[in-house]
Amino acid sequence: MPQAEFKCDRRSLRSQHALLDALVQQLSEGEDLSRVTVASLTERAGLTRRTFYTHYKDIPDFVEQVESAILADIRKLVARIGAATLPELYRNIDELAPAPGSVELLSYLRDRGELIGSLLGPGGDPAFIKKLIDLAREAVAGRMQTGIFPGALGAFFDYYLSYVVTAEVGVIQRWFETGLRESPETMARIMTVIAFVRPGDLYGKPIDINVPEYGMKLLNLHFETEEI
Repeated sequence: MPQAEFKCDRRSLRSQHALLDALVQQLSEGEDLSRVTVASLTERAGLTRRTFYTHYKDIPDFVEQVESAILADIRKLVARIGAATLPELYRNIDELAPAPGSVELLSYLRDRGELIGSLLGPGGDPAFIKKLIDLAREAVAGRMQTGIFPGALGAFFDYYLSYVVTAEVGVIQRWFETGLRESPETMARIMTVIAFVRPGDLYGKPIDINVPEYGMKLLNLHFETEEI
């Protein structure tokens, strides 16, 4: 049974989990989230529409509450990953160990694989993916700016952060697409190191770029363009 946290009496809890199961079944069968209706959901769940409206205003409200519960849990788990320092990450990579908190996060996602996989899938909610990306950006932005060369801030850093976070979320989507074949421990190790892989590393021809110097050149180029 897919899991999400609901705070209410036992009978209401059963009803809400029945609706959650029904949603996952519909999405797993290829139904698009935009076509899910109260009638189809309650019929599949074996409940009345009145029961549905006791808890939710409509389908968007139902989905919003389900996603909010998931995101609240993920935010706590991502916070630990976001607090890791570069020396810690380098040490973990040397020791073939995952980033702190990454196994716990991926285990959470796997344990709720049916529900989260449905939301991330082709018939799911694109807004949920955007919420995940925004959540991750917020969690790691502060740590990633610590000790960074000032010239690498601004537009360069903003796009770099988007690149890293979106790529990591894309890796998670791919994990779900392939049926969660790898264990959370294996995926955590892959995701810990993958952000540090440079173009050419896989071919034994790494490309070394002086990022602070490049950032300063971009900054100067931006100023020169504004003056023209």
